[in-house]
Amino acid sequence: MIGKKWLPALSALVMAAGITTGGGAAMAKEKHKDILNVSHRGASGHAPEHTLVSYDMGEKMHGDYIEVDLQMTKDGQLIAMHDEKVDRTTDGTGYVKDMALSEVKALDAGSWFNEAYPAYANEKYEGLQVPTLEEVFQKFGKNNSYYIETKSPNIYPGMEKELLRLVNKYDINKDKLLVQSFSAESLKIMHELDPSIKLVQLLSYRSNATITNEEIAEIKEYAMGVGPNHTYLNEEYIQKVVNNGLEIHPYTVNDKERMQQLIDWGVTGMFTNFPDLLHEVKKGK
Repeated sequence: MIGKKWLPALSALVMAAGITTGGGAAMAKEKHKDILNVSHRGASGHAPEHTLVSYDMGEKMHGDYIEVDLQMTKDGQLIAMHDEKVDRTTDGTGYVKDMALSEVKALDAGSWFNEAYPAYANEKYEGLQVPTLEEVFQKFGKNNSYYIETKSPNIYPGMEKELLRLVNKYDINKDKLLVQSFSAESLKIMHELDPSIKLVQLLSYRSNATITNEEIAEIKEYAMGVGPNHTYLNEEYIQKVVNNGLEIHPYTVNDKERMQQLIDWGVTGMFTNFPDLLHEVKKGK
């Protein structure tokens, strides 16, 4: 009787031993597999950022999420663009908020890339348009994985409401949707509008990254993760965040050695302009 009573405990010990010895390599592989590979502005190291071509390429290079930065036109249309001004990534000038969608659509959002990155230039990029969020949803479908950022929400009142309207209109799978912002206020508005949407608080550090228990507790009231810039991260920071039950998806990591180091430190995902490189790291190449 005594022998039978202790069998379950013995089995547990044997399993634990397997994990700490031979099973360790298997666990490490699993850890790599679970790292979210977020195509930053699409595969923006290979193609003009925030174009349908870039998003498509990100998918082909094994990116897990299509990342879309949002700006809003003066006629209330959400478009995919990182900057408040169109100057850097198109042949136009001026603020998005001062332009109608028709004006934005007339811009060339691809040629600049060929000039800036001749090694990756492609004549097919000339004349690419700035997509609307609606067009992104139409092309990639309701069951794709989207990582959407509300940019400069203080400039665009109602941005969160319009984002949610389009998410619901296209029946986007909310289990595969993440919404991020540097603005805690914008995320809290999203949380009030629809508590089921998963949120990530973006953070920016200019020196050694530290985070207090109080800051973590406050973020956990509305978000399920944080997205700090990777430059000043350390293992202690990452472990503290993860051990407190938050995801951590640093941005923007384009070097394989740094990718590997961050995975070893315990991140749960990361943003990269080169999703193909992160895929290789995850595969152990």
